[in-house]
Amino acid sequence: MYRPLPNSFNNAPAFHDVESTIRGLTQDYGMAFNTGNYDQAAGFFAADGQFMPSGRESAFGPKEIERVLCGFGEAGYQDLRLDTLRVDHSGDLAVETGRYTMTRRQENGTTVIQRGKYVHAWRRLGTWLMIADCWNSNLPQT
Repeated sequence: MYRPLPNSFNNAPAFHDVESTIRGLTQDYGMAFNTGNYDQAAGFFAADGQFMPSGRESAFGPKEIERVLCGFGEAGYQDLRLDTLRVDHSGDLAVETGRYTMTRRQENGTTVIQRGKYVHAWRRLGTWLMIADCWNSNLPQT
């Protein structure tokens, strides 16, 4: 999850452009979840951030979000892959849309693949932090 500081010694744009930054942060978020670092994954959220998982109640703030993410891990969710399709931004706000896949390990040892779409809202508070994460499945509910 290393992000370099801006370097005034070269003529490169300050650090990354917004889209590249958001894409990188999203990959870091997925990696934190996949490695069981739920506190690190929750650290991508602002203090007033909201996590809105499909079919469940919302969680508010990093501590509550960490608890919910841990619950997903304990329920067998793994191998989260996030594919950013679009990033729109203005000033200190950005909206990212994309698609995801993840697997869920069943109690009988089999795995089920889930696919869907997501929206991340980001706010730059010194660094970019998520203020909202909402996703839902493309698969029919059973």
